[in-house]
Amino acid sequence: MTTRLLVVADTHVPVRAKALPEAVLRAADAADLIVHAGDWVTAAVLDELERHGQVLGVWGNNDGADLHARLPEVARRDIEGVRFAVVHETGAAAGREARMDAAFPDTDVLVFGHSHIPWDTTTPRGLRLLNPGSPTDRRRQPYKTYLTATVEDGALRDVDLVRL
Repeated sequence: MTTRLLVVADTHVPVRAKALPEAVLRAADAADLIVHAGDWVTAAVLDELERHGQVLGVWGNNDGADLHARLPEVARRDIEGVRFAVVHETGAAAGREARMDAAFPDTDVLVFGHSHIPWDTTTPRGLRLLNPGSPTDRRRQPYKTYLTATVEDGALRDVDLVRL
């Protein structure tokens, strides 16, 4: 079986954008699971994504009590034998791999956000670290971005950074 993923973070609606980009909503419709690594800003974004599919998400530092009440700080899910964790913030880029190896020893893929900087590395232990950037606020990046990926036969495959 194949599970298609849409991976987003830092949507910041309505602060950085009035709405989610149509490309993100189309990708949500094509996905089997939508993964959001926090900083939704409004629960209306969670509601909207839930209308497009199943959501695995966490709250971020810009999210209020309404999102804290509905979402965990860390979410975990086994997807086709791949152990995923989602968290908003992982701290500074320097030393991230070692810190996340220690913090998430029982995880195969860690999705995070906060920086708005796309990130795709593998730690010495083999933990895959993914940050999709932001589809609404590129900050100092050349593009607004999100990720798509598939999980198949116990492996993460086809990780693609999509530029908007």
